Amino acid sequence: MKHLEQQLRALRSSGRKALVPYFVAGLTPDWIQHVEAAVLAGADAVEIGVPFSDPMIDGVVIQEGVLRSLEAGTTLDSVCKDLSSLSTHVPLVAMTYYNIFFHYGLERAAGKIAASGLSGAIVPDLTIEESSDWRVACDAHDLANVFIVAPSSTPDRVALLAPASEGFCYASARMAVTGRAADEGDAKRVVGEVRAISDVPVYVGIGIGTPEQAREASMVSDGVIVGTALVQLILDGGDVHAIEDFIGSFRRAIDIAPVSA
Repeated sequence: MKHLEQQLRALRSSGRKALVPYFVAGLTPDWIQHVEAAVLAGADAVEIGVPFSDPMIDGVVIQEGVLRSLEAGTTLDSVCKDLSSLSTHVPLVAMTYYNIFFHYGLERAAGKIAASGLSGAIVPDLTIEESSDWRVACDAHDLANVFIVAPSSTPDRVALLAPASEGFCYASARMAVTGRAADEGDAKRVVGEVRAISDVPVYVGIGIGTPEQAREASMVSDGVIVGTALVQLILDGGDVHAIEDFIGSFRRAIDIAPVSA
């Protein structure tokens, strides 16, 4: 079992629901301080978005953040260099697209991000059928490979993805790119389908934009992922204090939610 999964299983056993914010690496010069503020406010793990020019799963807000980061010159190397100055005790998970790792070299990329303190990776455009080489590279560096299960995933598909997902399984609450949403989507159903196959922790993402939505999602899952609303806050000029307040509001909402069955 990968170290990331050991940590997240221990978190679940403690009774705490995980709060996982997503940051676009390099969006601002002080983005590392933003991550530290989120952890101070109660984040249990952090997704580090390595910018890519064609972020196909991401909506307009994160696309804007990615564009600004790329225009500032952000690369995989610069992200890893920045992470060397990060002071935090929580797990870090990369979120990016396969083209970056493929062109960098799979073994080299896995080693690079692991050496930078990342313990997992989400690669949404990499299918499980084509992931064997990447998974071998991850295994060599104790890097957990996280798969996404969507509302459209068939039972056969869930039976492949859920057992293969390490650290946690990403349960997409809706068939959409990242962004705000007005309801909880299919979170409960997707989480239930994963849990019927695997005991891996299951976190809900896509459309979690308010503390209330996070609370609802946490009631049926092991944790929630918050991306677009946080990136929008930063695009609007939010500083470390605003980020700490924002994440703190989600933490409080999740902590008062009753424990799911």
